Amino acid sequence: MRILLTGGTGFIGQRLARRIVERGDTLTLMVRASSRRGPLESLGARFVVADLTTGHGLADAVRDVDCVLHLAGVTKSREPAGYMEGNAHGTRRLVEAMAALPHPPRLVYCSSLAAAGPSTPERPRREEDPPAPVSLYGRSKLGGELAVREFAGKVPSVIVRPPIVYGPGDVEFLPSLLPMAKLGVALKSGFGPKRYSLIHVDDLCTALLAAAERGATVSQDDVARGVYTVSDGVEHSWEDVCAAMAGALGKRRPAVVPVPQTVSYVVGLGSEAVARLRGTVPILNRDKVREMTCPAWTCSTERASRELGFLPTIPLAQGFAGTLAALKNT
Repeated sequence: MRILLTGGTGFIGQRLARRIVERGDTLTLMVRASSRRGPLESLGARFVVADLTTGHGLADAVRDVDCVLHLAGVTKSREPAGYMEGNAHGTRRLVEAMAALPHPPRLVYCSSLAAAGPSTPERPRREEDPPAPVSLYGRSKLGGELAVREFAGKVPSVIVRPPIVYGPGDVEFLPSLLPMAKLGVALKSGFGPKRYSLIHVDDLCTALLAAAERGATVSQDDVARGVYTVSDGVEHSWEDVCAAMAGALGKRRPAVVPVPQTVSYVVGLGSEAVARLRGTVPILNRDKVREMTCPAWTCSTERASRELGFLPTIPLAQGFAGTLAALKNT
């Protein structure tokens, strides 16, 4: 298969690029002129320069490929508009370029569970549930989905919604847990129970490639068709996530300390103010806090299992241990 990959320099993209080459597919990596290609240079893939912000080079990038795996996007932004520009408008430009071709390639859009919104502790999110994102990031990823759906009649497309993704190369989720696990104390926003779905990056790569090969294509008339939520198949309590991290470090199960939601918002606001003064992007902001205060972010993998044949292979404890080992070697 001839595959064009966007976002190949990112955490998930680098892992997926290697998997594609190992499978024997022909890989083209779409990068910006300013992108650091780093270890991707050794893969033997072709590079094409294009820009989702300006649209420059997109028409040439999407030609002569069988499938576009679209992972590029914005997870952090100093300005709220940055999320919509990077995730919604950029995706629209890509799909428009594909739709202009006589025979558009297949598209797999890596969205996010944030686009669907939180679940409840009693029931995981399913593809047929009406989307209800609570953050700017989630709304922007949903905007990307809507752009994909708008061109469903011209561009055969599949949407994959992963939850929290971790694994070798992760510079956000696991590193944020490490200090708490080492101290033996895990902070939790709010006093109620919290439940989460997670997925190892290698299992996500498996799901994305299965979607490229076997996924049903999205329809303007059916909100669930061609949309797949994926995870490791387990709904984890926050306590169990923190315990798995501590176990991977050889530490005792940490004590979970609830933090009032109002305090979380104040910390997020303060983090934004400090970042603004420094001219940086805050690690924690009010948008992230809005997601953190939700009681559950879980999703069902039933449709992905049934239609894609997707079966996760990496349980949490094994995944955390492998990720920590990779961190030590970097």
